[in-house]
Amino acid sequence: MVGISEFAGRARRRGGDRVLPAMPLGCPMAMPVQSLGRAEPRAPARLPSSPPGIAWRRLLVLGGATMLGIGATIEMSKVLDGPGPGMPAIILLMLFAMLFAWIGLAFINAIIGFAVLLRGRTHHLLEAGGRLALTTRTALLMPIHNEQAAAVFGAIEAMHGSLVEAGAAASFDIFVLSDTTDPDAWIAEEAQFLAIRHRIAGGPPIHYRRRHDNAERKVGNIAEWITRFGGAYAHFVVLDADSVMEGRTLVRLAGAMERHPDVGMIQTLPISVDGETLLARMQQFAGRIHGALIAAGNAWWQGAEGNYYGHNAIIRTAAFAASAGLPHLPGAKPFGGQILSHDFIEAALLRRAGWAVHTIPLLSGSHEQGPPNMIDSAIRDRRWCQGNLQHAAILPAAGLHPISRLHLLTGIGAYLTAPLWLAFLIGGIVLSLKAHLAGHVYFPTGHALFPHWPVVDPVRAKWMFVATMMMLIVPKLLAAAAFLRNTSESRRAGGAGTVLAGTVIEIIVSGLIAPVSMLTHARHVASILAGRDAGWSAQCRDRRHVAWRDAIRLYAWHTLLGVALCFVILIAPSLALWMSPVILGLLLAIPLVVVTGSARVGQALARAGLLVIPEEASPPRVLQRAATCRARLRSLDAPDADGIIRLAADRTLLALHLALLPAARRAGHARQDLKRATGRTKVAAVDALTDALAILDREEKLALLGDAGSVAALVALADGTKARRDDRSADAVAAQ
Repeated sequence: MVGISEFAGRARRRGGDRVLPAMPLGCPMAMPVQSLGRAEPRAPARLPSSPPGIAWRRLLVLGGATMLGIGATIEMSKVLDGPGPGMPAIILLMLFAMLFAWIGLAFINAIIGFAVLLRGRTHHLLEAGGRLALTTRTALLMPIHNEQAAAVFGAIEAMHGSLVEAGAAASFDIFVLSDTTDPDAWIAEEAQFLAIRHRIAGGPPIHYRRRHDNAERKVGNIAEWITRFGGAYAHFVVLDADSVMEGRTLVRLAGAMERHPDVGMIQTLPISVDGETLLARMQQFAGRIHGALIAAGNAWWQGAEGNYYGHNAIIRTAAFAASAGLPHLPGAKPFGGQILSHDFIEAALLRRAGWAVHTIPLLSGSHEQGPPNMIDSAIRDRRWCQGNLQHAAILPAAGLHPISRLHLLTGIGAYLTAPLWLAFLIGGIVLSLKAHLAGHVYFPTGHALFPHWPVVDPVRAKWMFVATMMMLIVPKLLAAAAFLRNTSESRRAGGAGTVLAGTVIEIIVSGLIAPVSMLTHARHVASILAGRDAGWSAQCRDRRHVAWRDAIRLYAWHTLLGVALCFVILIAPSLALWMSPVILGLLLAIPLVVVTGSARVGQALARAGLLVIPEEASPPRVLQRAATCRARLRSLDAPDADGIIRLAADRTLLALHLALLPAARRAGHARQDLKRATGRTKVAAVDALTDALAILDREEKLALLGDAGSVAALVALADGTKARRDDRSADAVAAQ
């Protein structure tokens, strides 16, 4: 077992002539933003791995969604029919047309996905073409940032064991790429890496590296790995900190890449697991059942122009390095600077360079975890919202495939539709209140051949409401029906009754959450338009409850809006049907946040057999191993312990830490150099390590831990304190 610093030379020797150029993927200067507009299209119209008849498939889906949208817009125009409905009604109709087109595409995609699931055929990339043994090497990359070390290395150990069982140990290496900025979490990672080296013998090598300059975050982390080690590997798999993948799944992915040399990326459909709170359990239930339907439909008509979710995907190293460099967007944040949502753009750039990007939704053995509550979900969505809105700057880039542009548009629309729905809602309220309060004159004074009918047709409006609700609900019912056709999986999920009951619960609760999320996303968009940057913080993955005070502080304004809307329908009762789902969700916003964020509620439903997925009832071996490893590592770890104290107490860990530090460098990182200097001054002024720790701030500790001389001074201070304490104990014994 070797560390990453020991591995560098061997990696380059393995790569031979395949060592990659010094400026590949992810480097912000590898592709200036101006070059995106000047690049010439290079991608062939159809790639060898693209399924046959892809043009007709797209015509069916996109044409069907267009016709559905046109028909619905015509009906809505009749709802608003009248002799010159005026500008408010026209604006409302335009909003409806855009929003219904969004719903229509999702509905048609779901119908296609249902048909695909009924056929149940294996993706054509996975069909064994005679050769099964792997001839290339693949790296598993797990970039992490201030994560729980026990959870990360528990997943690594589980995947390591699964690869050994799959007989593929010689074809894979595992890399933990840390961008951690918390000094105690950094030492905890090294302690877990040391433990896993001693515990595991044989199998794929496990390497650990922490960057001391975490520029460009995850993108820069992977970029640095490629520039240093990428030439040794034909492919790499990007993992999230909560990802767990089965060994046989990784082997099948690597085999598919070998058999199809035009493929640059294969994205799996990660299944959320290990959810404890009600929200997490709902998301994993919906993802397991409804998500498969959506992904199957997408894969059918997108073909070789698929998308990238940012993790649990295998990527051809040379293709990614040569074509997927990200630009720095011009201007200030939040629209300028580093691109926060990199995945869609990397997929688009790969396809532009002539590489196929596929999604394989029905391949088992790909797992992740979801956010535990609505607050943490909103924090993550804020960053994603900013990143997706940045995609508007990439849309005009030359040479992008039309489907790639559609991916970028859907990413933008995922958040931009929230303020549009809010505007549609407000516009409908204003129009209805105006008609209600002003009254209506059917036969105005003067000459009129026909009566002047009301602008809003309430009967048609009700039918449009019913049709819209059905288009949102029917896909989930179809997904449940398709899932129940697999009797083995439905039995593991509790049978038809519990699956249908879980579907109803998910529909009701997600329907109540929808208006709350709409307001939250609309606020995200507004804050971005106001120039506020989201930043980048570590994701919470295991919170088990939400305090009432936090829910009230963050969601009181949702409730107040719900109360205000109640007064609106008292004035205009005709709005009650349209407004009831929105009002009910907003009125219940605070208890919804608390209840859906409760592990007790989630576990109670699990005991009743509701919202159970097959992977929970009978977990795959890799998930069982991951749970066991994480539990064992948590019991051995000391997550709240001070990292400097741990180094001083464990000389083996100290030796590893010093060995993994980079070579001494010249000054140049002004803030780090300043923090190191002030930290040394503070350490020199005290006589005990505890006194030093009391006056060092986080950045100073981080800077000192990154310098071998400073670490030695801290350890010497600890040794001196211990020696004085031992002397005092000896004197006390002698006095007695």
